[in-house]
Amino acid sequence: MCGIVGYIGHRDAYPVIIKGLTRLEYRGYDSAGLAVFDGEKINLCKTKGKVSDLEAIATDAVKVGKVGIGHTRWATHGIPNDINSHPHYSNSGELVIIHNGIIENYDSLKKELINRGYTFKSETDTEVLINLIEDIQKTNNLKLGKAVQIALNQVVGAYAIAVFDIKKPNEIVAARLGSPLAIGIGENEYFVTSDASPFIEYTNNAIYLEDEEMAIIRLHKPLKLRKIKDDSLVTPYVQELQLNLEQIEKDGYDHFMLKEIHEQPNVIKDTYRGRLLSDRGLIKMAGVEDNLEKFLNADRIIIIACGTSWHAGLVAEYIFEEFARIPVEVEYASEFRYRNPIIYPNDIVIAISQSGETADTLAAIKLAKQRGAFVFGVCNVVGSSISRETHAGAYTHAGPEIGVASTKAFTTQITVLTLIALRLAKAKGTMNNSDYQRYLLEMEMVPERVEEALKMNEEILKIAKVYQDATNCLYLGRGYNYPVALEGALKLKEISYIHAEGYPAAEMKHGPIALIDEHMPVIVVAQQQNHYDKIVSNIQEIKARNGKIIAVVTKGDEQVRSLADHVIEVPYISEALSPIITTIPLQLLSYHIAVLRNCNVDQPRNLAKSVTVE
Repeated sequence: MCGIVGYIGHRDAYPVIIKGLTRLEYRGYDSAGLAVFDGEKINLCKTKGKVSDLEAIATDAVKVGKVGIGHTRWATHGIPNDINSHPHYSNSGELVIIHNGIIENYDSLKKELINRGYTFKSETDTEVLINLIEDIQKTNNLKLGKAVQIALNQVVGAYAIAVFDIKKPNEIVAARLGSPLAIGIGENEYFVTSDASPFIEYTNNAIYLEDEEMAIIRLHKPLKLRKIKDDSLVTPYVQELQLNLEQIEKDGYDHFMLKEIHEQPNVIKDTYRGRLLSDRGLIKMAGVEDNLEKFLNADRIIIIACGTSWHAGLVAEYIFEEFARIPVEVEYASEFRYRNPIIYPNDIVIAISQSGETADTLAAIKLAKQRGAFVFGVCNVVGSSISRETHAGAYTHAGPEIGVASTKAFTTQITVLTLIALRLAKAKGTMNNSDYQRYLLEMEMVPERVEEALKMNEEILKIAKVYQDATNCLYLGRGYNYPVALEGALKLKEISYIHAEGYPAAEMKHGPIALIDEHMPVIVVAQQQNHYDKIVSNIQEIKARNGKIIAVVTKGDEQVRSLADHVIEVPYISEALSPIITTIPLQLLSYHIAVLRNCNVDQPRNLAKSVTVE
């Protein structure tokens, strides 16, 4: 979950690394550091805090040199402080490392190294790894690359690392297992990064290392890729990236989160463009078409995901069962992988992840494949681990999502999953043609409906000002909008640090109603759809206990307006598609409350965007 940047080339390393770390700060931001080789020695600077804190204390020494590595941290081993920050030296001071991941057997390795005379300044597993590499290098008189390879065969865990040796000033050694690592290839320069954003203005050519691969990166020499297990050579596959600089800038918005909320009309359209052909009555998705028989013969769909992606999976459960009449189970990937799940060869497992690097989801994918299931991935990042590990899949085309709290990934995931469900419904004959055509036309109207929902921004800001000091919130929804209630509660707690819970509205009477009083805001998604009368009854029960009601209603709904303290209107759309619309005001409400509370919206405490450790 940390961010790493390495550079070797003709430019000054310091500005490349600092700018890269700033772009990777969504991955972790409790400490930061860098090390630059000035031609004679390694100059290191690191601190607790954000990249801006690192810039503030950076000495002139670290600003000189054409080779360097940098790191922004999300703490795993050892509290966030200056000493535990990366990079880490070896005992001799000749080697320096940055690391994203966890070395699970670090304690036994550390004890062995202490017995061999090594000392440790930090509490980190990373300092153990760099000294293990040094011990192997010195004991066996090996080159750095070989020492790294042998060391990595002794460790258990996950890693993306970059290692520099003062004795080899034109070389960086990089390796990965379980944590993402990209290598940007420019003109007489290389970049080693957690994703492509740090080097996008310098080159569009990149190599993504696969698990258990390492790279020997040398200036003025061809890049060498090797398998860590057996040292065999790997032919590099260079990709041309489609990412552009504008996509990773704020574009005039105060925060990335607000920008990404407002991008949703366009990215939803991008997600169905070329796939949804309403004039021809077609949905065309290569990953589905190429495996249509597997989908049609499936006895069950298992959806695995974490966090916001899990909520998108819950929406998909309703959609698949309603449209295609296929039984669906939705599992937390983190739980699925650690029990003994029953998986049959005729099962289809759909894995959902924004980053495509979520460690628990990747582990669950591998388990499902071992049990013989067909695994279909839904993710946002082209070339990510999940896109390579699954049998087939579909990208969401949401573009880079920098804000830690996911917004546009959620709505584009639902868009992709809805398209798949409609395609299967058509193929299975579980939906009549008029309904099918109506849904195609309505899907095309979703971006316009989202635009309309976004126009409630000022009204939502007024509501946020009333409840910015709340200590608890309850979110309620029914049917398709129960997962929206869960997602709304997650957004609020993620970025404003207000305790919030989401429930099916009917479950309120089974416990949560005990919490309702005049101090409790209750956000109710109350669409004029199925079970409308039931949700109105729930609102009356809240009102009878003096709860403060914020209702997300269908435009023109007067009945709920007469009961609620505050109303947020959204345009009508069929119930199955409504989660894409009803989630918009909840995103905006969370955003405004967090801003009013002076919270760091894009980088909330203790969180990171891409969860690449367990």
